[in-house]
Amino acid sequence: MEDFVTVRGMVIKHSCTGDYDWVATIFTADRGKITAFARGARKPAAKLSGSVEPFCFGTFKLFAGKNSYTIVEADIENYFEGFRQDLEGACYGTFFLELASYYTRENVEDTELLNLLYISLKALLNENIPNKLVKCIYEIKALQIEGEYPGVPENMELMDSTRYAIDYIVRTPLEKLYSFNVTKEVLDQLCKVADIYRNRFIDRPLKSLEMLEAF
Repeated sequence: MEDFVTVRGMVIKHSCTGDYDWVATIFTADRGKITAFARGARKPAAKLSGSVEPFCFGTFKLFAGKNSYTIVEADIENYFEGFRQDLEGACYGTFFLELASYYTRENVEDTELLNLLYISLKALLNENIPNKLVKCIYEIKALQIEGEYPGVPENMELMDSTRYAIDYIVRTPLEKLYSFNVTKEVLDQLCKVADIYRNRFIDRPLKSLEMLEAF
């Protein structure tokens, strides 16, 4: 009997392989980060065409081979098409995908981080929240979810409003995470805190961050 599995998750990157195939990295709720082939998906009329692009979120039916997965079906719930008209948002979103890829591991459940990624991408498309604030919230909350949040930097002079914002990010459930805004002064301090955390805990350069900074 053929061995099929169904996973729910988001495509965080893909690359060409063979003449017409994609190989996709999918961040799943219960299996962590997995790699799966999408046979013939680069053909315009292919069944999986457009379903294994970065940001595609949905349910994927996979054939589990001896050494690899192959995508059989994809039911995409959200393509995040808004990023096609929003270059800045897409740059931030690409950074979010790369950071999620850094944290997640194969065959390790990480549902909360996947949920954070999803709501953070949606927040980037919300014109009422600055992208820089979404980025700071995403980075700080990801640290907390992954058990690496070190507390407020002791050697920084921060406004009380900044300390309150950091505490709110760490303690607030995901469904209420993007329900506030801050002043420019507080945002500048949050960005500095996020930079300190990233330089301390991320042990390799992030290509998407270089692109975002250039943008």
